[in-house]
Amino acid sequence: MSDGAAGPTDHTGRGEPGGLRTALAGLTTRGRSFLAAGVAAAVCAYVLGQPDLLRVGLLLAALPLICAGVLYRTRYRVAGSRLLSPARVQAGSEARVHLRMDNVSRLPTGLLMLQDQVPYVLGPRPRFVLDRVEPGGRREVSYRVRSDLRGRYPLGPLQLRLSDPFGMCELTRSFSTHDTLTVVPRVEPLPPVRLGGEAQGYGDGRQRSLALAGEDDVIPRGYRHGDDLRRVHWRSTARLGELMVRREEQPQRSHCTVLLDTRGVAFRGAGPDSAFEWAVTGCASVLVHMLERGFSVRLLTDTGSSMPGEGAEAYAGSGQESADAAGLMMDTLAVIDHSDGASLSRAHDVLRGRGEGLLVAFLGDLDEGQAAIAAKMRRRSGGAIAFVLDSETWIREPNGGVPEPADGREERLRMLREAGWTVLSVPRGASLQELWRQADRQRAGAVTAGTYRGEA
Repeated sequence: MSDGAAGPTDHTGRGEPGGLRTALAGLTTRGRSFLAAGVAAAVCAYVLGQPDLLRVGLLLAALPLICAGVLYRTRYRVAGSRLLSPARVQAGSEARVHLRMDNVSRLPTGLLMLQDQVPYVLGPRPRFVLDRVEPGGRREVSYRVRSDLRGRYPLGPLQLRLSDPFGMCELTRSFSTHDTLTVVPRVEPLPPVRLGGEAQGYGDGRQRSLALAGEDDVIPRGYRHGDDLRRVHWRSTARLGELMVRREEQPQRSHCTVLLDTRGVAFRGAGPDSAFEWAVTGCASVLVHMLERGFSVRLLTDTGSSMPGEGAEAYAGSGQESADAAGLMMDTLAVIDHSDGASLSRAHDVLRGRGEGLLVAFLGDLDEGQAAIAAKMRRRSGGAIAFVLDSETWIREPNGGVPEPADGREERLRMLREAGWTVLSVPRGASLQELWRQADRQRAGAVTAGTYRGEA
């Protein structure tokens, strides 16, 4: 979770530019009306020669000025803090923001009006009225925010409005801290189907790499209580100065690369129901699903950038490292947008460096050249699944229908299938869960049962 706090902040305005003019600028409509009435009464008293009316005018004019001066000179200090719970939410889910105000001075406060700055996409701007806070006391309030659009949204600064008991003057003070709410794409749970072409993660069918007989192929590790002394590796023990044993078998995590096509020319339309947003949601769902199945996963885009790192070896690890990498990839998907590129060649170059493991791609519209590049990605991959979105079918016509698919689209999909891809065309409103099962059925129809080596 994320939290932000403003340290003890003097809300008297003391030492600020403008001095008393700042307090006078905070006069409310009531205060300005009293001041104007007092000035008018004083002018009329001077013209008419009425001293009693002059006293009334001076009283009317002095009251808002006195209130502004007293409010400006108020010497209490207030500390504010904000806590997000949670700081990262899925699109369409709610997060709660907790605000706390502490009176760290020896004087009680007056009526406080609290307001937090919130982007309009998260909902209305929250406002709270806090009663008198005793010295050393605190007040806690909370509100909810929600967004259907992924992104990173700033919260703050927290604003505090001070008012006098007569409502003649209001002063606004702002805390300096901000917090950020990260709205990540929705994640759909995927069924644990069996997909060919990939090794297993951790589980019943995991693979282990056995050390070869030669001394150079032995992978030593430190001695642990209970290890068989016959496994002591004396050469490493002599070299390192501590007892080392042979690690004869080593767990091996299988790899999965999730490719997201972000080319602006490959997608049409915008908004939460667009083809590109479906692709981002699908990408996030597959990433989370494969990590839960024990795979080492990386996110790759058409620009060649790879998460959680750069290069062909940038895969999420295990344990806490995997959780941190998953958070990094989800944060990346929260703000990802269309790229200016028009080719998948950079992604192909990254995959060419290391192509084993499962490849899951979410692709937009493909012309003949890009289809040929995508087909080459399959050559070194253990298995490849492509979700190809025809963005034109995601744009509704004025009469409520959808346009017909462009000519040559089936030919380009056939090119991918001939290269070994399992290709699924994604129409508007398609269910990712059903497409995931359909990928399994297509794979089962293309290969025999003996070719299955793992479970996704």
